[in-house]
Amino acid sequence: MVFMVFLALAGLAAAVLWMARAHEARAETEFAPQGQLLSVNGTQVHAQVFGPQDGSVPDLVLLHGSGGNLRDMTLDLAPALASDYRVILLDRPGHGFTNRINTTGATLKEQAHLMAAAARQLGADKPIVLGHSFGGSVALAWAVYEPDSLSALIPLAAASHPWETGLSAFYRVTAHPVLAPVVNPILAAFVPDSRVERGVAGVFAPNTVPEGYLSHFGAALSLRRDSLRANALQRQNLLEQIKAMVPLYGQIAVPTEIVHGAADTTVGLTIHSEPLLKAIPDAVLTPLPGVGHMPQHAAQDEVIAAIHRAAARAGLRPTP
Repeated sequence: MVFMVFLALAGLAAAVLWMARAHEARAETEFAPQGQLLSVNGTQVHAQVFGPQDGSVPDLVLLHGSGGNLRDMTLDLAPALASDYRVILLDRPGHGFTNRINTTGATLKEQAHLMAAAARQLGADKPIVLGHSFGGSVALAWAVYEPDSLSALIPLAAASHPWETGLSAFYRVTAHPVLAPVVNPILAAFVPDSRVERGVAGVFAPNTVPEGYLSHFGAALSLRRDSLRANALQRQNLLEQIKAMVPLYGQIAVPTEIVHGAADTTVGLTIHSEPLLKAIPDAVLTPLPGVGHMPQHAAQDEVIAAIHRAAARAGLRPTP
C-alpha cells in the first residue's frame, strides 16, 4: 500500500514537472529574446538596444521592476526615446533571459555591478540610468556603489526607503527553502497566464493598461520556476538592503530627477520619493497627480521630460 502511494506521488510529481517545463518552453518560444545574449562576468545577460549606434547621442539604461522583464519598456517608451538616446534595456538577474547570479537572491549591489558591467560591455561607460520600482532600487545602488559609472539618475516609482508592511504570503512561500521547490513547479504548471495578466493590470491602477501591453509584456516568463524563486528571494531580502543603503544616498553626486505617481499604492510617494528628495543633494522630484505605479506608460511624456532634464543637467544635451 505504501509503495503504491509512493508510486502515485512520484507519478504526480513527474506530471507536474513535465507540465511546468512545457509551460516554460512555450513562454520562452512565444516571448523569445529580442536582443543580445551577453556573457558578463560569467553570467548571461539579455540586452536590447534602440537608437543610433554611432556615439552621436547619450547612452540611457532602462531597468525594469519586480517580476518583470525589459519588454515592459519596449512597447512605447524605448522607441519614443530612440531618436535622442542610445537606449539600452537590460533584464535584471533571474528575470527575462538574464540568468540568476546565485541561489540566495541577487543583492542590490550585485545587480548594480552586473548591470553596470553589461552597459560597459556595450560601450556605455557612463550612461544615464533610469530604474522603475525594484529597478529603481537597483539604479540607486548603481549610483551608490558604482558612482563613477553613470552620468545621471532617474528613480521612477523607486523603492528607496524602509516600509512597515511585511512580506506577502506569496513571496514567503515562493522564497521558502522547503515550500518553494514544491509550490513553484505547481504554479509554473497550472497558473494561467491570464492570472498574471490580471495582477499586472492591478499594478496600473488607477490608470488603464495600454492597448497591446499584455500581449507584448510576456507575463508567462514571470511564471517560470527560476524566475518565481529569483524574484521572491530578491523581494525577501530587499528591505534590509534598503536600510543599509539609505545612509549612503547623500553621497550621490550625479544629477537626479525623481518621478513618482501621487496615486501609487504599490510604492508610496510619501514613504519613498519624498524622503529620497531630501536625502540626495540637488535632487528634483516630479510628483504626478492621478498616476499610479506605472508612470512610464501612464505619464510617458513627463517621464521623457525628466530624462531630458537629467541629461541636460549632466551636460549631455541642451537644456530643454
